[in-house]
Amino acid sequence: MIDTSFSPRHENFLAVLKSYYQLTKPRIIPLLLITTAAAMWLAGRGQVDPLQLLITLLGGTLAAASAQTLNCIYDQDIDYEMVRTRKRPIPSGRVQPRHALAFAIVLAALSCLLFITFINWLSALLAMCGLGFYMLVYTHLLKRHSTQNIVIGGAAGAIPPLVGWAAVTGELSWTAWLLFAIIFLWTPPHFWALALMIRDDYAQVNVPMLPVVEGEVETGRQILIYTLIVVPCSFLLIYPLGVSGVIYGAIATLLGAIFLKKAWQLRQNPGDKGLAKSTFKFSILYMMLLCAGMVADSLPVAHQLVATLGHSLQALMSFGCTA
Repeated sequence: MIDTSFSPRHENFLAVLKSYYQLTKPRIIPLLLITTAAAMWLAGRGQVDPLQLLITLLGGTLAAASAQTLNCIYDQDIDYEMVRTRKRPIPSGRVQPRHALAFAIVLAALSCLLFITFINWLSALLAMCGLGFYMLVYTHLLKRHSTQNIVIGGAAGAIPPLVGWAAVTGELSWTAWLLFAIIFLWTPPHFWALALMIRDDYAQVNVPMLPVVEGEVETGRQILIYTLIVVPCSFLLIYPLGVSGVIYGAIATLLGAIFLKKAWQLRQNPGDKGLAKSTFKFSILYMMLLCAGMVADSLPVAHQLVATLGHSLQALMSFGCTA
């Protein structure tokens, strides 16, 4: 392992804050919070306590930030070797690993305290399990040793909706586990599209991502397979679970069709980095809008709108039959 424990170099206090903020990889966190919020709205049937929502999202943010900081500590050697990541706070010497570790511990403790004090024990346990799984299973056991790293490790990113559901109900239902499954199955096509884009970076540091070990063609095939599985799974919220309806169904159909089209195009030309980038970016939009569809469909006003439209359509049909 390369020694990256340099003396910190900062010009001012704001630069210090910026470095610690960068340790948390903030661009990753919003999507985790969106899936958490969607689960809370589904669990609450369109009605969520604003304070409960705020505390749950804050606790989730702190847990995710802790996990990403720990990941930066663990991966400091490969971050130093890659030009793309060499300017991150630890390999650049702006933050020492021991200081980052203390920061991560404080974040995790605050997250756990928030959940236990204001939400419930189950949500706290799930949040900490997500953190532990991400570090022990994905980062330590799988990332540098298996092409299935992101498949199994994706379970960590699928835990936030369980946290959200548990925060509202205090338990886990079939719907909560389906949300977990949807995100779990969505993660491989999402992450492997990114891996196709930066395949050379992973090869440089000997991280066995699927495109590095099995090649671009196999990666494109796997992306299509997982997309073919996750899109139908998204409709299980409508039937048999019955927790989502017409509005969600319309959104899921449109998004699923586009996702499948992009996966098919990438399968046909897996070496096209521009297409891989487009698929990666759309996968993020897919999950964000799918969650937005869940929330919109769960709102009481949405139910009223669908019922009104249904009655109007029925009236028109009755009028047509009697005319």
